[in-house]
Formats: sequence, structure tokens, C-alpha cells
Amino acid sequence: MLFEFICDKFANYKSAFKKLFYRVCKLNFGVPIACKKYGLEHNNNPIERYNGKLEDRLKIIRGGFGSFEGAKSFMDMQRILHNFVNPHQELKGKTPAEMAEITLPLKRNKLLNLIRFLAKSRR
Repeated sequence: MLFEFICDKFANYKSAFKKLFYRVCKLNFGVPIACKKYGLEHNNNPIERYNGKLEDRLKIIRGGFGSFEGAKSFMDMQRILHNFVNPHQELKGKTPAEMAEITLPLKRNKLLNLIRFLAKSRR
């Protein structure tokens, strides 16, 4: 199996998984949200927090995306912000990219410098 999905006891996850992924992935269903507290290996608090941030952002977008490409662009930008721009408290103020030792010359204004860095690399 390539992927294993870990989820809590929300029933919609199980039905969606059975429709879409049952042939190629494994589902670990019924894991409590704070499962490390119960001695289990996985903990989905970070995913729940990330989903909450996305939900908060999506509430502001009243008109929707207008197209699949618009939604994809939004999700790509959210992923970039999450991994390269926004520091994480759990990572002691570092971004996931910094923790993974991906070194980019971003300095203080990370988003603007990331855009400049990518623009230079595509010339």
C-alpha cells in the first residue's frame, strides 16, 4: 500500500474512503484526535488544525472559486504558505521547510522573497 489514511470516528470519512480509495490505500478508522495521549502512534491534531485554518479561509471566499483551476491555485498557495512562509509554534517558530533543512534565501519578508526567488529560477 502506498498510503494509509488515519481518521477519527466521523462516518463520512469511511464512506468517502470506500468510494474513492479502498483499492489503493489503507484506512485506520476510529483513531481519537489526541491519540498520543492514549499511547497510540499517530496524532491527528495538526491535520485538524490545518483543516480548521482552511475552513476559516474558505468562509471569507463568498463567491467561490469559479473553476477547478481556481480551487487548485488556492490550495497550492495555501500549501506554499503553510510549508514555506508561516512559522509553526510546534516547530519552535520555524517553517516545515526550515525543519526539513530546505534552505532558501527568504529572510524577513518570506512571501515576497519566495516569489522573487521563483521568478529568478524560471528565467
